[in-house]
Amino acid sequence: MVHKLYLGLGSNQGDRAAKLARAIELIGERVGPVIRQSSVIETEPWGFTSGNKFLNCAIYCETTLLPRQVLQVTQQIERELGRHYKGKGYRDRPIDIDILLFDELNIDTPNLQIPHPLMYERDFVMIPLKEIQQ
Repeated sequence: MVHKLYLGLGSNQGDRAAKLARAIELIGERVGPVIRQSSVIETEPWGFTSGNKFLNCAIYCETTLLPRQVLQVTQQIERELGRHYKGKGYRDRPIDIDILLFDELNIDTPNLQIPHPLMYERDFVMIPLKEIQQ
């Protein structure tokens, strides 16, 4: 079965545009074909203070993976691109990949929430998402 998957991506460390491009390439290889990609927007950090602005975008993929498999794959991609998980809270990061929507599913577990619980509060998510949603 093919699932509809929307992901939000952000980067505010290093070559931000290259990190986004590489993450999208790897998602296409490992999660499923990227059907649509939003414009890239530059935004201020959300939830913390930093001198580094983010580049953000959203993508629409089709995947045969299940939600937890998508989470595992995207977290592996984040690690490969230099993200290290250290404690809680928001901080600068070379790449962030969030599962925004997966079909019409609602999942609420400690390590996976779909739809993403804060996406409606974040213009840096909603502006790119609205651009590619159908």
